[in-house]
Amino acid sequence: MSSLKLLVANRGEIAVRIFRACRELGLRTVAVFSDSDRSAPHVTMADEAVRLGPAPARESYLSIPALLEAARRTGARLVHPGYGFLAESAEFARACSEAGLTFVGPSAQAIEAMGSKTESRRRMQSAGVAVVPGTMRPAESAAELSEFGRRHGFPILLKASSGGGGKGMRRVERDDEVAAAFERTRSEATAYFGDAAVYAEKLIEGPRHIEVQVIGDTQGRILAVGERECSLQRRHQKVVEECPSPVVDDDLRERLSLAAVRAAEAVGYQSCGTVEFLLAPDGSFYFLEMNTRLQVEHPVTEEVWGVDLAREMIRIALGEPLAFRGLSPRGHAIECRIYAEDPARGFAPSPGTVKVLRVPGGPGVRHDLGIEEGGIVPIDYDPMLGKLIVHASDREAAIARLSRALAEYEVGGVATTLPLFQALVSDPEFRRGAFDVQWLDRRLGQGLLGPTPLRSEDVALAAIGLAAHRNGAEPSAAGSPVSAWRSAARRESLR
Repeated sequence: MSSLKLLVANRGEIAVRIFRACRELGLRTVAVFSDSDRSAPHVTMADEAVRLGPAPARESYLSIPALLEAARRTGARLVHPGYGFLAESAEFARACSEAGLTFVGPSAQAIEAMGSKTESRRRMQSAGVAVVPGTMRPAESAAELSEFGRRHGFPILLKASSGGGGKGMRRVERDDEVAAAFERTRSEATAYFGDAAVYAEKLIEGPRHIEVQVIGDTQGRILAVGERECSLQRRHQKVVEECPSPVVDDDLRERLSLAAVRAAEAVGYQSCGTVEFLLAPDGSFYFLEMNTRLQVEHPVTEEVWGVDLAREMIRIALGEPLAFRGLSPRGHAIECRIYAEDPARGFAPSPGTVKVLRVPGGPGVRHDLGIEEGGIVPIDYDPMLGKLIVHASDREAAIARLSRALAEYEVGGVATTLPLFQALVSDPEFRRGAFDVQWLDRRLGQGLLGPTPLRSEDVALAAIGLAAHRNGAEPSAAGSPVSAWRSAARRESLR
C-alpha cells in the first residue's frame, strides 16, 4: 500500500464513502472526530484517527487549526473536505495549500468566485449562461428591493449572497412585505453564514431544480456527466434525487450540459462540481448556483453513468487526467436521504441510540451509511444517517425497486424519514414525475403523511421539559439535551 495519506475533514457517511475510494486507490486514511463521534463508523474504518475537540462543530470540524494539526501529526498530505462544514471554504482550501497540503477540491479562487451568488451571476452572464433576472450586487436597503420588485413584478425571492443548503431564502409576495422580509433575511444570512449581504431574484413560478455534474482535470478537460432531478424538496432542502430527470430529453440535456461546462470554464474549474439550474415550465432554464464540491446526491450519477466520482476527485487532485473520455448512461437511479427526523412531529430532530438497523439488499440496492446498530445519533450535526440508492432499467422499475427496498428497511430507537419515502412512492403525481420545487411542501400540507403534524419547535420545547424532568438521566451525546433541543427549535423557527 502507498505511504501517501488522505485526511477527510468530515464525518458520517461521506467520510466512509471517501475512505472506500482511498482503499481502491491504495491510499492510507486518516479520520478526525469530535467527542460525540468517538465510536462512529468513519472513525473505526480509517487507518488512523485524531480527536479534534468537543462536540460543537466550531470547536471540532470547523476548526481549521485543529484540522491542519491533525494532518501534520499523521503525515497526511491530502485533505478531502467532504460536503458541509468547510467543503466550500476558500479560507480552508487556501490554508491547506499554505501548509503544503493538497486540497482535494477546486482552487480557493474558484470557490470564492462561485461562493458569492452575486459574483457568480456576473461571471455567468459574461460566459453567456442565462441567469434569473436579479440584482447584480447586494442590496443596501429595502427600497432597492422594492424598486426591483416593481420593475420585474412580484413575487420576488430574497437570498443570502453567501447562502446555500436552502438557508437564507424568503419569498416576498407584495411591496409592503419587503422591509420586514429584508431584515429577516439579513438576520438569517448573518446567523447562518456570517455575511448579511442579501440580493433579490425574480421568482420563477413552478420551476424544477435540475443540476448537472461536471468534472474538470488539471489538463484543462471539463466534461458534463448527465443531469439530476432535485425538485423534491422540503423547505428548500432536497430529500429525493433522480438521474436522469423524467422531463429532460436529449436536446435539453445537451443544452444544459453545454451551459454547465461554460460555467465551469468561467472559473477554470478543476475537480468534481455541480452546476444547478431552474427549469421553467416553458422549457427555459436559468443558472442558479455552482456547488464547488462533491454533492450528497452524487451516487445516482455514479449508478447511471458508471463513474466513481469520489475516486476521480482524488485522482484529479493528484494531477492525473480523467480516466475516461466518453460515458454512456444506463437505466435510472433514485436516492432517498435518510434523516433522523420525525415526519409525524413536524420533522423534529430525533437524536438517540440506533437500537435496530436492518437495511434492504438485493439487486440494484446501494447504501451509503454513516451509522450502525448501537451507534448514537448526536443532535450536534446534520441528522442525515445515510442514503438509500436504487438503480434499475427505467424509472418505473426503479420506483418498484425503491418501494420494495423501503418495505425491508427498519430503524429502531430513533425516528426517521422512511415514512415520507414510503408515502411518496405510492403518490400518483410522484410516480408520473409531475412535480416542481414547491410540490412536496404542498403535498405535505394536503396530508401526504396524514393529519397535519405538530410544529417541530413545539416538539422541541416539549423535549426540553422532558429532559429537565429526567434531570439529566439520559443526556445527549453532547451532554446537554436542553441547549441542543433549544438550538433545534430555534433553527426550525428561522426556516
